[in-house]
Amino acid sequence: MWYVVIGIAVYILIAIAIVISLLLNGIRPSKTLAWLLAIFTIPVGGILLYLMLGRNRRKQQRYSRKPRTPEHQVTPKLGSKPLSKREGQISRLIEGNTGFPLTSDNEVELLQDGSQTFSRIFEALKEARESIHVQYYIFEEGALADRLLKLFKQKEAEGVEVRLIYDSIGSLSLSRGYLNQLKEAGIEVYNFLPYRFGRFLTSLNYRNHRKIIVVDGKIAFTGGINISDKYLKGDDTLGMWHDMHLMIRGSAAHHLNTVFINDWELVSGNQLQIGLPSVPDFTGKTRMQILASGPNDDFSLMEKLYFTLINSARKHVYITNPYIIPNHALLTALHTAALSGVDVRLLLSSKSDSVIVKLCVQSYFQRFLHSGVRIFLYPEGFLHSKIITVDDRVCTIGTANVDDRSFQHNYEVNAVLFDEETASRLREYFERDCNKSLELNYRDFSQRPWTNRLAEGAARLISPLL
Repeated sequence: MWYVVIGIAVYILIAIAIVISLLLNGIRPSKTLAWLLAIFTIPVGGILLYLMLGRNRRKQQRYSRKPRTPEHQVTPKLGSKPLSKREGQISRLIEGNTGFPLTSDNEVELLQDGSQTFSRIFEALKEARESIHVQYYIFEEGALADRLLKLFKQKEAEGVEVRLIYDSIGSLSLSRGYLNQLKEAGIEVYNFLPYRFGRFLTSLNYRNHRKIIVVDGKIAFTGGINISDKYLKGDDTLGMWHDMHLMIRGSAAHHLNTVFINDWELVSGNQLQIGLPSVPDFTGKTRMQILASGPNDDFSLMEKLYFTLINSARKHVYITNPYIIPNHALLTALHTAALSGVDVRLLLSSKSDSVIVKLCVQSYFQRFLHSGVRIFLYPEGFLHSKIITVDDRVCTIGTANVDDRSFQHNYEVNAVLFDEETASRLREYFERDCNKSLELNYRDFSQRPWTNRLAEGAARLISPLL
């Protein structure tokens, strides 16, 4: 029996060490208690889960490396109409923490769903003369990936430098054969934080969720759409995937290229030059900024962007996102806005690619509805967009969900537009989709079976891990 006593003692010592680590890293008491519960109720497994998912790696050298900003900032042309006080606060939040200033020389095009998005992407790629930078969380083989492979080979043969970053977990199905074809054509390819024996526990929880394409440093694409045939043909389970993407010409495209260059340095160890694009004279008039966030931030920047956007609303705040699992701060902000008379609406997909995530998302619905937040469930396929619009003045399109994974663990990127025309169009799209959707009713939803509530409550317990 002595070995049992020793085992228990060792386990307690490890648990105490973990508690000290949690306290030193300033983690929330509720999360500390959740990890303690896991450690003491799941022998061995609790510690392994903590090692994979619970440790804060912001302080470690690999994650604390500060991204570079443009060596020669583009002088922002801000036009005649100044930002409002609330908009100015949002802009200062972004520039003060990312180094990317507000610019107003951008041309933007909203791209709905895969067909329109990939049509514009291929048009831009075919015109590339200097470089093509591609970065995706999910890069799946299929007809779309084959078209890209053929085009990349062609452009590489023309002397265009093609670089590709894919996430090792999101693109897990990407075959060695496909990658070898890329490399044999001279295309530089790196995966983000590959899972390897000895590094598995230290890298699994930190993923690159960004979706970026930049052509010649001048034309850029970002948003929620990944490289996958399901955006063109749908899939058997969820049907057609619906999403919003953004095409950008101007200084903001150069800033997205800077985001890629920083990630390229992280995965390859090689520095690319950050400078101005070869043709810096743009004719656009859209004011926008790029916010890139990740575990290398001193603060959770994407969370603070969303928090500030919600608090800045005076008329309405509309959120489209399939994964709304808010932390306490965002939950309070949404409740406060709705209780203060702001028209707060959430548009989510009625279908989900994860049963546990769906239950966790639904666990917040009753309190939302009780505070006056309106919830709409989109019935046609899977709605994957990540959009927030505020008062027809400010909007954001990007890769970040409304959950702790996007705020704390993932590398994300959002475009923030201070543009009434774009914000109004997104609001119109939102209202169009709401008219197709099922609006939840507080009384009816609160009378759902107790088994549903129990399942939602159980799923919510693990929300910090999602």
